[in-house]
Amino acid sequence: MQLRLLQGVLEAVRAGIIVVDAEQRIVIWNQWMEQHSQLPAADIQGKTFGEVFPDMVDGRTHIAIRAALENNFASLLSQTLNKAPFPLYANAVDAISGTRMQQAVHVMPLEIDGLARHCVVQITDVSLAVSRERKLRELASELESQTLVDGLTGIANRRRFDLHLDDEFRRAKRNASPLSLIMIDVDYFKDYNDNYGHQRGDQCLVQIAATLGSVLNRSRDLVARYGGEEFTVILPDTNEDGAMQIAETMRAEIEGLQIEHGYSGVGKVVTVSLGVSTLVPEHLSKTGALIHAADRALYQAKRSGRNCVVMYTDARKKAE
Repeated sequence: MQLRLLQGVLEAVRAGIIVVDAEQRIVIWNQWMEQHSQLPAADIQGKTFGEVFPDMVDGRTHIAIRAALENNFASLLSQTLNKAPFPLYANAVDAISGTRMQQAVHVMPLEIDGLARHCVVQITDVSLAVSRERKLRELASELESQTLVDGLTGIANRRRFDLHLDDEFRRAKRNASPLSLIMIDVDYFKDYNDNYGHQRGDQCLVQIAATLGSVLNRSRDLVARYGGEEFTVILPDTNEDGAMQIAETMRAEIEGLQIEHGYSGVGKVVTVSLGVSTLVPEHLSKTGALIHAADRALYQAKRSGRNCVVMYTDARKKAE
């Protein structure tokens, strides 16, 4: 009765059960193993582990079996390092394509009175858990990316700007290379919003963001929405002349959009003012010095009539 009960348990359990004797011959091969290996127990029992799985000889699972038989050691094989050690398949389609199920493998010594030590290998299908974990990682990655993107314009937001500037500032400090920053403000944007409506205002900001991004062509350059109608651009390995050239190109491109602005104090289309700062960070330099310098330059651009670019030439002194 007990043997029949044990046999029923082995057939009902939703996991693979392999039992090998002291000579590594397979003595138990349950129904789950038959189903997912497509190998009937009658063809397996009596054969050695190496005969059934020649590709696994001296692999992690085989070593764990030897350790269980010879040294009475139990092993739980890391799923990260051994994702699918056994040729087991969820269904016939996967078997044809060679797509193995993800597995968790537990190898345990088995002591039975009157018998030499045996070993139990338990195999669990963890494909669903692995799939869920992968989806959770993807969702977490997507959520993280969304927190770094401005919801309106689709470009980097203020948080992404802060992180990227910190990274590039440290890089510039290590390499003693120039780092430039451009602060950009849409001229008379409040008047644009008040007279054309916030929907037109949002559309205007989206166009400006896309145009600013189109001027950049290096992977480490970054344009971000700093807040409201203000944008900022990080330019690693860029000196004053290079930064001024890029800023002037951006100014001209925005003006070239010919977005109607009949309430601007500059002209009849939407324009921007730009402040530029450049420095080679020194040991005690902080990112705030670069931002402050660009912001001062932007203020000067507005005082100079707007729709222009101003370089803050004292950026290095302010960084000391």
